[in-house]
Amino acid sequence: MLHRYFIQLSYQGTQYHGWQIQPDLPTIQNILNKALSTILRENIEVTGAGRTDTGVHAKCFYAHFNSLNKLSQKESNLVFQLNGILPCDIAVQKIVRVNKEAHARFNAISRTYEYRISQVKDPFTRDFEYYFSGKLNLETMNQAARILFDYDDFTSFSKLHTQTESNICKVTEAVWEKKGDKLVFTIKADRFLRNMVRAIVGTLLQVGTGKLKPEDIRNIINSKNRSAAGPSAPAHGLMLTNIEYPENIFMVHQENE
Repeated sequence: MLHRYFIQLSYQGTQYHGWQIQPDLPTIQNILNKALSTILRENIEVTGAGRTDTGVHAKCFYAHFNSLNKLSQKESNLVFQLNGILPCDIAVQKIVRVNKEAHARFNAISRTYEYRISQVKDPFTRDFEYYFSGKLNLETMNQAARILFDYDDFTSFSKLHTQTESNICKVTEAVWEKKGDKLVFTIKADRFLRNMVRAIVGTLLQVGTGKLKPEDIRNIINSKNRSAAGPSAPAHGLMLTNIEYPENIFMVHQENE
């Protein structure tokens, strides 16, 4: 009998070609598959909540896998074992049993990303923040960001030639905040398209520098044309910070399982 589990992990994406397995390239999914298969002594293939691109980080990422092992009393020990063999830039926080139909990608209610910009050059944060020395108008950037709430078709911010069947997303949070010499953009939606956050950030930066007006965002979205939007912001400033799921997919362990 197969049992299904969710695994929560975090990773620094600097050295990886994103989440999804690619031939002859280091990816998070490939490394996690090998680690779980080694410890559980069976062939394990994890399915992620999405796929982060090359160089993008994740503070909170979920994946699911099936196992012949009943891990009800062993999850904490498995976390310890996994962290012992995983590279230092990948860490597992927890493993929990879920309903057999639970899916890390399709059951996700929302995903939250942060994009971080530093306006002071700092060699110690260069892997996690985009250094941007130009002047930015935070007020106009937030005016433009609020326009995202009025739309659900984000074709203009999607990577071209993807296999996505729909470009419909519902953005529920999009705000820039100044924290010292840092600017942090937080965006939350039910789903995101390939390259969507970085394309939005790159476009909002053009608003912040005065190259675009806030209302230009409407014309860009309505055009449904990627070339109408700004360039994608660099990957290293982007981090997936949270994924939410309905509580009813998680199983409460009983002592007599």
